[in-house]
Amino acid sequence: MGKDAVYPVVSPPPFGPLAGVKVLELGTLIAGPFCTRVLAEFGAEVIKIESPGDGDPLRRWRKMLGDTSLWWLVQARNKQSITVNLKHPEGVAVVKRLISEADIVVENFRPGVLEKLGLGWDVLHAINPKLVMVRLSGFGQTGPMASQPGFGAIGESMGGLRHVTGFADRPPVKAGISIGDSIAALWGAVGALMALRHREVGGGDGQVVDVALYEAVFAMMESLVPEFDMFGFVRERTGNVMPGITPSNTYTTKDGKNLIVAANGDAIFVRLMRIIGRHDLADDTTLADNAGRDARANELYAVIGAWVAANDEATVLKLAAEAEVPASRIFSAVDMFADAQYLAREMLLSASLPDGKSLRVPGIVPKLSATPGAMTWIGSKLGEHTNLVLERLGYTQFEIDRLRSDKVI
Repeated sequence: MGKDAVYPVVSPPPFGPLAGVKVLELGTLIAGPFCTRVLAEFGAEVIKIESPGDGDPLRRWRKMLGDTSLWWLVQARNKQSITVNLKHPEGVAVVKRLISEADIVVENFRPGVLEKLGLGWDVLHAINPKLVMVRLSGFGQTGPMASQPGFGAIGESMGGLRHVTGFADRPPVKAGISIGDSIAALWGAVGALMALRHREVGGGDGQVVDVALYEAVFAMMESLVPEFDMFGFVRERTGNVMPGITPSNTYTTKDGKNLIVAANGDAIFVRLMRIIGRHDLADDTTLADNAGRDARANELYAVIGAWVAANDEATVLKLAAEAEVPASRIFSAVDMFADAQYLAREMLLSASLPDGKSLRVPGIVPKLSATPGAMTWIGSKLGEHTNLVLERLGYTQFEIDRLRSDKVI
């Protein structure tokens, strides 16, 4: 997609439960933009502030179509892009005018950066007392590490996720995606909606939603804290096995395919043993609950692994489905594009590129029955909506031209 690609002029999405909510995005890359993407998919009007010249670095991350990242086309969908130089006093003035009519502002700068620009919470709250400010950062807005840089990888490590990911005889590994950033983004969206609820129903003012990446990950760590506090138990890496929940594991079939069989429910375990032909284990009362099965985990995994290895993938999945035992191949993109469930749930949407070609992008999550989300347009070119937004703010064309010549926008 070249720099000269022509995108249609767009208006705020008129749909969804967040229609009428105005959001200003001051974020880059993953956490902040993913938070606002969720809001935009459900009808919020999101105006994304980008630096003139290069814009959000995500525009150039991973696989490119021309000079535009395919990731960008998804992450920035339904958003309006305007360019503003936040280091110029008149650029700050533009942001303040946008803040005056915004419901939510989302930012993921290092704590202190916005304050140095004259856009700290005290300033913004004075301009718009009803404003909700979502602040996503590595370590939060307070504490001894607040001013340090922190990416999702650091949050995953400090939050405990990396320590338990991988196999016991090898160093920790990462998930294949930037999961820490994405988890923090979702907490940010939840917090923003909670704050809106308080403002609109409780009659309160706006407030700050402070999300630290490491805390967002830490909040997902199941029973790690009470187990350590009560028993001194430190959860470690267990490979593909769910620790303390048996049996659930990944296996390899006779035709070399990897799949997962999750039979950790009491009745499900009995059904699996019967299709395997191990009625003795199905009827063994010591295996009737999870604690009993977990005590014999290695034995059970060997039995299931041998059965899977003796059959091809299609047979294992067919027999498991007939017995109502949860099982699945390990999906790649190839599987997703051909899967009936993905298609039935509209999890692969078609978008139109400026040249008329079609591009498949992820569908909308979650599914709301009465006010579903939607995709109105894909990520726009840099500064596409600058004139449109400034005109709505009351700037004249003469003023806009001057701001552009002064490199404010």
